[in-house]
Order: sequence, then structure tokens, then C-alpha cells
Amino acid sequence: MENTMNTSNSTLETPTPVTRRQFLGTTAAAAAFLIVPRYVVAGADENAPSAKLNIAGIGIGGMGASNLANLESENIVALCDVDLNYAAKTIAKYPNAKVWTDCREMLEKQKDIDAVLIATPDHTHAVIAMAAIKAGKHVYCQKPLCHDLYEARMLARAAAESKVATQMGIQGHSSEGFRLICEWIGDGAIGEVRAVDAWCSLTYYPWGHESWSSKWGEARPKDTPALPDKLNWDIWLGPAPERPYHPAYHPAVWRCWWDFGNGMMGDRGAHSLDPVVSALKLGPPTSVEATSCGLNPESHPLSAIVTFQFPASGELPPVKLTWYEGLRPPRPPQLEDNGLMPQEGGVIFKGSEGALMCGVYGDSPRLIPETAMQAYKRPPKTLPRVKGSHEMDWVKAAKAARQPGAHFGYSGPLTETCLLGNIAKRVDARIEWDAANLKITNLPDANRYVRAEYRKGWSL
Repeated sequence: MENTMNTSNSTLETPTPVTRRQFLGTTAAAAAFLIVPRYVVAGADENAPSAKLNIAGIGIGGMGASNLANLESENIVALCDVDLNYAAKTIAKYPNAKVWTDCREMLEKQKDIDAVLIATPDHTHAVIAMAAIKAGKHVYCQKPLCHDLYEARMLARAAAESKVATQMGIQGHSSEGFRLICEWIGDGAIGEVRAVDAWCSLTYYPWGHESWSSKWGEARPKDTPALPDKLNWDIWLGPAPERPYHPAYHPAVWRCWWDFGNGMMGDRGAHSLDPVVSALKLGPPTSVEATSCGLNPESHPLSAIVTFQFPASGELPPVKLTWYEGLRPPRPPQLEDNGLMPQEGGVIFKGSEGALMCGVYGDSPRLIPETAMQAYKRPPKTLPRVKGSHEMDWVKAAKAARQPGAHFGYSGPLTETCLLGNIAKRVDARIEWDAANLKITNLPDANRYVRAEYRKGWSL
């Protein structure tokens, strides 16, 4: 099928200086003046406030299937996937939904869609989300929000200017644990926080399927197996550089490749850094430094240590955040001898008067040691609680003409931070960041990773 989007990046405007504070303010202002849609106000020929959203799922073979399961109280009216075999089980589950292979065609032709769920590989998030926003659809996009920093900035801007509800798929943001962390840190439970360790001990090695992993020293697979039936490889590639199909990329193993995924930094980092950014009110970092092990031009490293330096925020002090990927941080001295750290990953807030530890998703937060947790008098619960799933928080926000918690004005800057960590990993060095101008100032060559060049036929 012929691509119908703009064929040149030259039509994209250059970003003007904008800060995270401006993002949040602009998005809040946009939310306050939303045009009330048909499913909010009941009229003679309109649906009642309890009416259901008509939702389209895009990328439904993996995580998208789980997201759709949490949206089944609404109308699932469309399903779109480039691999109809991989998505077959999900398609069979919703027999009344129209099925598409190209989401651009779906957005153009199926007029009853109110909202879209996007759970495609990272490299196609932005082009799909932007098309949906421009079409006036509410957008739920899996983490990380996009593949490069320019995309994050443009999506946050477009969402702020639109009249749609947006949400990034970081489900921990809607959890009780996330709110407890913010309330306890704000209450001074561990004193002043100037350092944080966050980690994911998992690694993507062996890269791709194990059938190919013995060749991991090569830049990428050189054989060209036959294209599976019912897979549209051209649309799967989307804006990414041209390359032949290989099972080392699809299904499910694309995340380890730079051209398609954002590695553990975008995968688990988007979850784990969420409560850190919120609880400590962090803006963009001023510098990021990384040391990578097993670095190569094609795939994410075997492991890495990434150090972010954040400036003071109001009355809050500067923060040093250290991210351990494929590794674990040093054991905190406050942890009991028989105490366990979360196995797959988590966060340790290091305060002047103690420490707080939680899991990957901000889950199971507790002061350490346990004696400190038992002695702590918890403050009142002041933050609003989310009833139901993260996906349904988005649905409720759309119906109420407001923004949910992880809207693009918030999750865009969070994603920028994660993507800066990836750039530091790629150059295996320290980068200095000018957030207002979307520019790395000390290593000009590294700016090629700030905004990727799209394949012909694709643009925002």
C-alpha cells in the first residue's frame, strides 16, 4: 500500500525553546478549555454521559492485547496490526471490530473511532500518535512515548494544543505505591533527598532470537529468510531505515535494536524514573554520563551505568540519579542483613535521614530498615487516588474533558530524560544538555541521536 503521509521531514517545524514547566502549564490550560464531546453532554440525539468510547487498538499482538482487556467496558470497534497472524488471537476475541493492517487508512476511513490505543514497537509510536492527535482522537500510547527526543517534544506540544486526552502506558503512575512515595517524600520521611539509585538487573542478551544469538558479534543478521504470511514488513519498518525482515527483529525482540527500541532505559526506566521525577519535582537534567559494556552500533549494550545530574527545583536540592542497567546498585547500608532488594529492579531514594526503597513500578514502597517503617507515622493521603486501571483512568479523563495523570505534557519530558540516558550510552561519555533548545552542547556529533532521519514516506 502506498504511503500517504508527507514525504519529507522538511515540513516539520523546528522546536522553539520550551520547558517542562511550560509543557505542564500549557497542557493544563488546554484541558481546562476542552470542547465537550458527544459522550459527555446528553442532548436530544446524543449519548448519555455513561456512553462508551469507541476504541481502536493499534499493535494488538503483545502488550496491546492486555491493554484492550482493561478497556473491554468500552466499545472495541477497530483492530489494526501489521502481522495478522501474530494478532490472530486478539482479533478472534473481538469479532465485531473492523480489522486493518495500515492505521493511516483506518484513521482516514473509519469515522466512528473516538480513541486509539497504541502498543506498537517504539519506533512507530510517534508517527501513529501524532496522526491520531491530528485526527482528533484520544490517545493511549505505551511506554516509552516515542523513539527520539524531537518526537517527545513535538508530541507534548501537539497534545497541549489539542482537545484530546492523552496517556502514556506507565501503569505504576495510577497506583497506590506511586502516591505513597510522593506523599512520604513530601512529608520529609527520609529528610532531604540528593541522590537516587534506580536499576533494572535484566539484560537483552542474547540479542534477538537465540537461533541467531551465536552470531551476536556481527552488526546485524545477513541472511534474508522468507517474509511470513500476512506480515506487512514495509509498514512494520515505518520511519526506521530500510532493512530486510528477520525473526531477530519481529515478533517481540525488536526492543534491543537501536533502530526500533529504546532498550531497558525506555522499557523499565520509564516506569522506575516516574516516581523519582514526580516525588522530587525534577525538570530536565543538565548533564548525563554513561559507561557502557558490550557497546556496538546496532544494539543496546550488555550493561551500563548512567548518571543524571538534575538542578535544584524550587526549595528542593539538586539530585544525582544513577541508573544501573543489567546490573544492581550497591546494597543500601540501611537494609537489614537478611533484607532483600527487588530482584528485577527498583528505586532507592537516599535521604539525609534515611532511605526509601520500592519496586520497578513504584510498588511496595517502604522505609528501610523495617524498624524505620514501623516507627514512621504516615501522613494523611492528600493525593487523589485512581479507581480502576491506568487505561480506564484515561477513558474517564476523556469523558470528563480533562487530562489523566500520565498525559503527554508529563510523560513527554519523562521520556526525554530516558532518551538522554540512551544517547549517553551510545556515545559512552558525558553529554551536557540544553533542554530549552533541544541540543547537546559539548558533543555536537551526538545531536544526530536527538532527532532521527525518517525513511522516505514518513513524517510527523
